[in-house]
Amino acid sequence: MIARDGYLQQLISKKENGLVKVITGTRRCGKSYLLFEIYRRYLNSIGVDDEHIIGLALDDDENIRFRNPLQLGKYIRSLIIDKEKMYYVFLDEIQKVKTIKNPYLEDGGDDVGFVDVLLGLMKIKNIDIYVTGSNSKMLSSDVLTEFRGRGDEVRVYPLTFAEFSSAYDGNKNDAWMEYHTYGGMPFILSLKDHRSKSQYLKSLFENIYLKDILERHRIQNIALLDDLLDVLSSAIGSLSNPKRIADTFKTVKHINIDEATVSRYVDYLMDSFLLNKAKRFDVKGRKYIGSPIKYYYTDIGLRNARLNFRQTEESHIMENIIYNELLVRGFSVDVGVVEYNYKDQDGRSKKTNLEIDFVANDGSRRYYIQSALTVGEEEKRLQEIRPYLRVADSFKKIIVVKDNIIPWYDENGVMYVGIEKFLMDPSMM
Repeated sequence: MIARDGYLQQLISKKENGLVKVITGTRRCGKSYLLFEIYRRYLNSIGVDDEHIIGLALDDDENIRFRNPLQLGKYIRSLIIDKEKMYYVFLDEIQKVKTIKNPYLEDGGDDVGFVDVLLGLMKIKNIDIYVTGSNSKMLSSDVLTEFRGRGDEVRVYPLTFAEFSSAYDGNKNDAWMEYHTYGGMPFILSLKDHRSKSQYLKSLFENIYLKDILERHRIQNIALLDDLLDVLSSAIGSLSNPKRIADTFKTVKHINIDEATVSRYVDYLMDSFLLNKAKRFDVKGRKYIGSPIKYYYTDIGLRNARLNFRQTEESHIMENIIYNELLVRGFSVDVGVVEYNYKDQDGRSKKTNLEIDFVANDGSRRYYIQSALTVGEEEKRLQEIRPYLRVADSFKKIIVVKDNIIPWYDENGVMYVGIEKFLMDPSMM
């Protein structure tokens, strides 16, 4: 069992808080295992018996009848026999529950869906509800809004490098190579060779994610979505926006596509948890600049599989992995922009923008992070710290490099650390 202590602690802290715990994340990243195995074992360890844990996998054909919201509510209520003890209800892939017309009203009345069922169950004092789902549009936005403050989200990501390494069966020196190639989908750890790993990731992409997006949004232009995925996959970590992507289609592929369509398709990919985005933040002006932005894959293995493992350049892959790590650690992550005024050789005033890969914020904590393959040459090191020298605050500034080095600080207070050390040891921040 891979220990996923951060998520377990989140569930423990939210236990019996009177809210529906909504566990979201991309398909096959371990949501069900977290709930039905790890959290269930925790509940057993503190004295909760199995009779007081009600679990339903709604994507299982044996439970198809419970995709009717009224049948689901009726079934769960029938199991609440003990009025004194708490019951813990686990509903996996809750979005499988259909929305139906109200059968008790002649005109059908308002539609009935799983939100109505959950809100009704919440009124039973000795029920603690947990649901999982793989559709952010349905769960983390619309549904949590409908709960009117009675939903509490736990976002689950694919395995971090530390989690992956803890279960990696092989030479630990090879773990990083495996991780930055195949990513952190838990099932990857059970596969033994490149063919099986690549086939699994490609199948996951085509038969689960894309199929789900195409069916849910009734997309007709499949070729356009394919082309868009190729463009986004090749451009991780690069500044972009829907207009730039539309221009790329026009100049490179000779396809006319409007900006609104690109934006809508990108939103579909983000709603399915395949992609995330980082906005640009003016560090000195303390404001968001807007477009362009950067896109990153939630799992780098899926990105590499999409490109048939042809573009495995470590600089962009490192950047993507660091971005995901910061999200898992609970930070909101932006791309930092530092405006720099200078005079050219003719004495004329000029203005330029310097970029910081990541500005990570969590409440009063802030970190500036640059990702670089190496800073062995002095010119390269000075290039990386240039934006840091123009940030007039005392928040920690870090440069993460590929090399396995002993962490050290330079004369400007900038810390240098190897990627594996950074990912394995949160105290490096």
